[in-house]
Amino acid sequence: MNNMDFFTHLDNVEKLKHRPFLIGVSGGTASGKSTVCAKIMELLGQNKVDHRQRKVVIVSQDSFYKVLTAEQKNKALKGQYNFDHPEAFDTDLMYKTLKDIVEGSVVEVPTYDFVTHSRLDDRFTVYPADVVLFEGILVFYPQNVRDMFHMKLFVDTDSDVRLSRRVLRDMSLGRDLEQILSQYTTFVKPAFEEFCLPTKKYADVIIPRGVDNMVAINLIVQHIQDILNGDICKWQQRAAASSQGRSLKRGMSEQSDLQNGAVNLSGKRVLLEPSSRPH
Repeated sequence: MNNMDFFTHLDNVEKLKHRPFLIGVSGGTASGKSTVCAKIMELLGQNKVDHRQRKVVIVSQDSFYKVLTAEQKNKALKGQYNFDHPEAFDTDLMYKTLKDIVEGSVVEVPTYDFVTHSRLDDRFTVYPADVVLFEGILVFYPQNVRDMFHMKLFVDTDSDVRLSRRVLRDMSLGRDLEQILSQYTTFVKPAFEEFCLPTKKYADVIIPRGVDNMVAINLIVQHIQDILNGDICKWQQRAAASSQGRSLKRGMSEQSDLQNGAVNLSGKRVLLEPSSRPH
């Protein structure tokens, strides 16, 4: 082996060490996906760690909106562009970026500005981490992206709550109430029912009420903590010996059943707080 081959080999070994555990977090608009991810980061103490040293990082699907034409941008400013349709996202770039992240590469992720509806020149850097949380309304929709996740979470929040959050959020960005409601009824709600909600069946864990469900959050945090402590190797060995990662799902189900009285519905783990469990 010559020097070039040797250093290439070392580089490949280093990348293998940093192959992260990839968690997909989906749910409807304003369901609390990013808040759930932020709470997980906070409970793990990762939000105060320098971004170059973090063991857990968050990446948003919002970063991968397509660059709009002048006509599309004009529609967007009037609330007449459908940002909730799968075609609104640059799925090829999203897949390539996630693939690079999984391979342990340092990755530059685009930044999208929702005020001007444009992709900014500034990018943010994602350094190799042990766990990557990738959140967005349609992260489970493209199969090639969905198949990359080692675990899939769905944040399930009441539609009225999501609408009220959406209104408050968009008004804080200076948008007109009538335009917000029109966009919701024309694009957001139909797209949720057609594209997002059907992907709920792919979730390994369903989280009712989002960040308010601390039983679910704490279970997920404990699982991530196990991964950070080195148990990811054990998980990978089990996953390789089982089909479709069944042992991981069974382990999560047993843990939630024994510790927190989770209800198992059609193979999904719906994690409930004690006050909301059926009696």
